[in-house]
Amino acid sequence: MEAVLRNRFLPCPDPDSIFVGDGNFQAVGAEFLGHFVRKGGLLPASRVLDIGCGIGRMAVPLTQYLDTATGSYRGIDPVAGGINWCQQNITAVYPNFEFRHLDIAHSLYNPKGEINGLELVLPFENQQFDFIIMTSVVTHLPDEEVSAYLREVKRVLAPGGRLFMTAFVADKVAQENPFNKRDARLGFQRYDEGPCWFVPELPPLAAVAFDDGFLDTALMRAGLSIVTKSFGHWRGVAADHYQDLYVAECRGDG
Repeated sequence: MEAVLRNRFLPCPDPDSIFVGDGNFQAVGAEFLGHFVRKGGLLPASRVLDIGCGIGRMAVPLTQYLDTATGSYRGIDPVAGGINWCQQNITAVYPNFEFRHLDIAHSLYNPKGEINGLELVLPFENQQFDFIIMTSVVTHLPDEEVSAYLREVKRVLAPGGRLFMTAFVADKVAQENPFNKRDARLGFQRYDEGPCWFVPELPPLAAVAFDDGFLDTALMRAGLSIVTKSFGHWRGVAADHYQDLYVAECRGDG
């Protein structure tokens, strides 16, 4: 992580072109590299899929960790500009890193997309990956699309492979904010009778939280076993990560 932070030669996009995520591009990437290894069990030889790779915030530090001969990385995103930058600035130097534009419709990031999220089919063969990243993805999805994504995650994960996913979970502490320390930007309110919580002053998919237990059930139904569930400090409690995170393992039962 320290080497990534000190490396002045790693590619970094112009700040005006970073369309998702807060914080320093390089520092956040280095932080997540640590989480992937320590919490997720990522190995240098892992075959990685990054769903919602954006403009390479997770990919850049992974170039310093994945083995060039045995490890590999595939990134997909609905925003063509981010994919283009990654192809020009990452793949050109690290050929085991590939990026693909997937034209998934999203009201904020790709409103004219041709692929309905409910009908998502990832362009990869079955059981192709050892480690799948979904950072800040379900935080921008409606509940009905979450199951479609997780179904495809299960399909392309090898038995024993792992999903690393971040989320906002509306547990009792987050809902009631008893310490008055919750991130003031995330004043979630429940939407109708479903499991979703939205921030009233923001577009619905700008930030989505889910009832505690919804994602757990969705993972289980997809055939993924939860290894780690850890609440983040956005809700005002001590934690070494901001969003909530799940690590789930692919069961080898078909």
